[in-house]
Amino acid sequence: MFHISTIKKGIIHLRVWMKVIILISIAIFLVVGAILVFYKPTYQVSYNGEFLGYINSKGILQSKINDYITNGSGESNVAFVQLQSMPKYEMCLLKRDVETNDEEVYDKIVQNGVSYYKYYTIILNGEEKYNVATYEEAESVISQLKEKNSNNIDKITTVEKYNTSVAEFASVETCVNGLYEKKPTPVVVAKKTTYSSRSNGSIGSSKNVNSPSSKVDIGISLIQPVNGRISCKYGYQRSYYHTGLDIASPNGTPIKAAASGTVTYCGYHYSYGNLLIVTHGNGVQTYYAHCSRFYTSLGASVSQGQTIAAVGNTGNSFGNHLHLEVRINGRAQNPQNYVY
Repeated sequence: MFHISTIKKGIIHLRVWMKVIILISIAIFLVVGAILVFYKPTYQVSYNGEFLGYINSKGILQSKINDYITNGSGESNVAFVQLQSMPKYEMCLLKRDVETNDEEVYDKIVQNGVSYYKYYTIILNGEEKYNVATYEEAESVISQLKEKNSNNIDKITTVEKYNTSVAEFASVETCVNGLYEKKPTPVVVAKKTTYSSRSNGSIGSSKNVNSPSSKVDIGISLIQPVNGRISCKYGYQRSYYHTGLDIASPNGTPIKAAASGTVTYCGYHYSYGNLLIVTHGNGVQTYYAHCSRFYTSLGASVSQGQTIAAVGNTGNSFGNHLHLEVRINGRAQNPQNYVY
């Protein structure tokens, strides 16, 4: 009987507590309902420590701010907009008769944004000459100067720039007319220029080339300096002769020596950009152009496969790649006859 009595008392206590819990839940529901009748859930927004106002949706406002940072307010050539910081949100209850001010809060946040404009500067001999709005226009200027066989094409480069003020842009036609330089009348010489197998820094002529199909025995085997996609082959490219092989690869990719030899040029050279030349003996040289950095120096001995430089986009270049040349006594050969 004792046990049955204890169980009955437990059931009675349980029923009492269940009733209490139900009553508390109903009370909470009624209180919350009453609060929501007079108040609405909103967000209060502050920026750089300053209270700006109340908004209905944190997600909608932040999405508008992100779009403004990426695209600006519709101005042309805007690369991005920089804000000092992001707004801070705090959820709160606001009386229903108090209006939110979403648009006003947004305007206050973006009014101090700093717009950065993207454009391209065309440089001749290290001097900034013209600005154009797009990459396509810069490429068109270089392409037309090559087609016109401008005498200074090897000294012209383009640089992508960002600035907080809008640059003054020139048309493609103005750039081409202002930069074009007629080639001088060639002088006939009695003796053909020869090239040393141990160059002290001289660069082979772009006109001293061999046909793509002709292969000369160089007496050594070459390895691939970098792995990548061949973006431009050796030989005629519309109106100019490409003296090497372009291998597209990410910026900073290590460049390896195709064969052992001595570094006989290590520096900046006009359209080649950062150029490194390795002389292998018997008149054989390999050129590595448009590098972003060097890992060796002039006069150093390098072994086959040794990292000597890194892929870049310097000089007359549109995109990160290695420009590889193989020359014999200064005469350019088709690199694909020996590697790739």
